[in-house]
Amino acid sequence: MRYSALILGLLAGSSALAQEAADAVAPEAATAGTFEAISPEVAAALEAKAAGNAVEAENWMVAAANPHAVEAGAAVLRAGGTAADAMVAVQTVLGLVEPQSSGLGGGAFLVWYDAASGDLTTLDGRETAPLAATPTLFQDENGEPLKFFDAVVGGRSVGTPGTPALLEEVHRRWGRANWPSLFEPAIKLAEQGFAVSPRLAALVAGDAERLARFPATAAYFLPEGEPIAEGATLLNPDYAATLRALAEGGAGAFYSGPVAAEIVRAVTTAEGNPGVLSATDLALYQVKERPAVCVAYRDFEACGMGPPSSGALTVGQILGMLQGYDLAELGSDSAEAWRLIGDASRLAFADRGRYMADSDYVPVPTHGLVAADYLAARAELLKGDDALPEVAPGSPEFDHALLADDESIELPSTSHISIVDQYGNVLSMTTTIENAFGARLMAGGFLLNNELTDFSFRTHADGVPIANRLEPGKRPRSSMAPTIVLKDGKPVLAIGSPGGSRIIGYVAKSIIAWADWGMDIQEALALPHLVNRFGTYDVEAGTSAEELSEALTMMGYEVNARDLTSGLHAIEIGDGLKGAADPRREGIALGG
Repeated sequence: MRYSALILGLLAGSSALAQEAADAVAPEAATAGTFEAISPEVAAALEAKAAGNAVEAENWMVAAANPHAVEAGAAVLRAGGTAADAMVAVQTVLGLVEPQSSGLGGGAFLVWYDAASGDLTTLDGRETAPLAATPTLFQDENGEPLKFFDAVVGGRSVGTPGTPALLEEVHRRWGRANWPSLFEPAIKLAEQGFAVSPRLAALVAGDAERLARFPATAAYFLPEGEPIAEGATLLNPDYAATLRALAEGGAGAFYSGPVAAEIVRAVTTAEGNPGVLSATDLALYQVKERPAVCVAYRDFEACGMGPPSSGALTVGQILGMLQGYDLAELGSDSAEAWRLIGDASRLAFADRGRYMADSDYVPVPTHGLVAADYLAARAELLKGDDALPEVAPGSPEFDHALLADDESIELPSTSHISIVDQYGNVLSMTTTIENAFGARLMAGGFLLNNELTDFSFRTHADGVPIANRLEPGKRPRSSMAPTIVLKDGKPVLAIGSPGGSRIIGYVAKSIIAWADWGMDIQEALALPHLVNRFGTYDVEAGTSAEELSEALTMMGYEVNARDLTSGLHAIEIGDGLKGAADPRREGIALGG
């Protein structure tokens, strides 16, 4: 049976952002057989998403950003593998078919619930700054911050990748399947080719000028000088070779030897903007286990990754401040509800900018920021009828040095994976190379991250140090918010999203929609976005969110209608499993 027309139609409509860019690509670029090899299960999952329905299953579920990757994970789970095993297969395929968002050249945060022990573990696979990096790396000769893309494009922005080490650590702790077998789906796709999706084709066309700067990148994404076309078959033998090295030699084959040498060469010889990553940086990289951050909300606990991620702390602060307000009574179409959510977010982002960074380098008041009495005091600021005229960081319990507010930029890309296996283990992982296409440098068939630009380009403000300033070996602050929600100590929801610093708003909104407004998880993900980080209220263009613009303006907000292209993937866990994928992107959920 042929599914190409159905799949192309659903995928092309899954993202307003991708569709805008796709309009610039010639219609004849799509081939009739683009997705004709896709399985009936994938077709059914895409139909369910288009209809606004969650995918239901009894034993296992995987939700991620591309049907090829989800199928790879589903095959592992179907064969008796764990969520850890499936994640390796999903991530390695994502790095091939969705290379602009995540891959071996990036990093990730992972939250794991272990059914056998009842333990919740968070692992930090975030990139690190090279040892030769200086705090002024992103400043010009006058000490002024570089323009963002002047810093991003090239080797200067590349941090030590963490994803390969994280894959190995997760498999070592919780995997059951044979390690080399988990790379086979991605190797097969890389060698035999895969059809370029509408989203990938559109994003390549929109970024062609930057991709063209480096020969290896241009040769892959711009063959014969033209952007790869939707539906074209794309092969990546270099990526297959890197995966074979990982399959045979473990993560060590990435952090030393020919792959490591190629990474260092790409970074240090990048024309016009070389970087300082070294073989030593790669050899020293380590995944770190961190304490989980958990915050009570209604009858639940939302748990996630602590510093260097700001995700769990900021999501937790938003939810904690809203604890005393009856959002259920107000409803999802209430401007008052969104006033409360928006100003809680603004207050949380004020604290984020002042206090949150890599806790190995800067003392972070993690416990103070989510303490019940502190959040209750901050929640008092939400009383009233109008937007807060201004917000400022609070004063959580904190015994350390004065810090200045951060100015770092974090643009959206990234990907999220949620998995539940038949043994009851739950995985939530957000994975990234930062900006779309990262540093635009390729090595070993994969893109390298531009994660160092998540640091503040300034080191101080008015003589006061900024917590998220760049330092050798430090991990840049992130907004990634992989989350597992618990009830009575048991997981009931795994969720996360890409989207730069708006990730926090996307995840918080979806939890509120699910917990307060009684939506099933697919409805919660599809609910139009309204996000307020720094004062301006972003409302999702072309949706019912725009109907709230006038009321929010009357409350004192500046309102901006724009595309808000999240990529939420979630699994609701109850008597059975319900998987959901964001209708704004190409992902699906599959279960069995």
